[in-house]
Formats: sequence, structure tokens, C-alpha cells
Amino acid sequence: MNPVVINVVSAEVVGELRLKIGFDDGVEQIVDFKPFLDASLHPEIRAWSAAERFAQFRIEYGELVWGDYDLCFPMLDLYCNRIEHRTAMEAAA
Repeated sequence: MNPVVINVVSAEVVGELRLKIGFDDGVEQIVDFKPFLDASLHPEIRAWSAAERFAQFRIEYGELVWGDYDLCFPMLDLYCNRIEHRTAMEAAA
């Protein structure tokens, strides 16, 4: 059995910290990154919540990335539109 490989083929800003993401199988998602970025305690991650900086994403090898992979997300999370931020304590519970 061969695993299914899904790639990002398009992305555009459609609101405050939201992207419309297109995948190579025709699925599109509008993903809201604001809750994730607002919940992060790491200053280098929170820095991407500035609208001008957030808009500096690119598609590289079918993945959506910011900076030098400073910010990237698992493909399945983007595809299923489940970007979330959980603290280590929440994840352990």
C-alpha cells in the first residue's frame, strides 16, 4: 500500500492571519492561524502574528513555510484545518 502524499499548491491571505490553502487533490481550506499564534508563549513564533510578516509565507516542496522553516505545520493539520496550540501540560493530560 502506497501512502497518499498531499501538497499545498496555492495559498492566499483572506483575512487577519487567515489563509485560503489549496491542495493538489482539489481540496481548499480557510485556515485561521490567529488562535495558534495568540496562544504561543514563544516570542519568535508570536512575531509571525504581525500581518505584514505573516503574509511572507511561501510554498516550498509542497509545504507552507515562513522564514527559514521558522513556522511550518504538519500537512495533515492544514488539510484537516486543525491548527491548535496546546501547552505541554494540556498535551500530557
